[in-house]
Amino acid sequence: MWLQKTISLKPRKRGFHLIDDEILSAIPELANVKMGLLHLLLKHTSASLTLNENADPTVRQDFESHFNHFVPEDAPYYRHTYEGSDDMPAHIKSTIIGVSHSIPITQGQLNLGTWQGIYLCEHRNHGGSRQLVITLNGEV
Repeated sequence: MWLQKTISLKPRKRGFHLIDDEILSAIPELANVKMGLLHLLLKHTSASLTLNENADPTVRQDFESHFNHFVPEDAPYYRHTYEGSDDMPAHIKSTIIGVSHSIPITQGQLNLGTWQGIYLCEHRNHGGSRQLVITLNGEV
């Protein structure tokens, strides 16, 4: 079975946000997949996707603090500045973290670790709705 959908994620403020529920609600067909892969592609250059700790919200706060320190705004060597001081750092963060993931599916469920969740990493102050391509492939 192959299935592909593009969904609009709700707009979020800058930060690291768990989006498992939005993804899973968009693909009820997942329950029928015995074994397969779910591929996610975020169609943006100023946001990213990652898998990480899904229980303690301070992890998400620490990620935001670290990446803001690691990739500062208003660096004097940035030339791409006409879209705001958060834009070029957002592109850099997106490149470092990445915009896609493939996740195994086992018996109708994402085969993630006990404490793993899927994050939308919003790197713009006002990024708006983000488009996510979900591709589901597997044996039913």
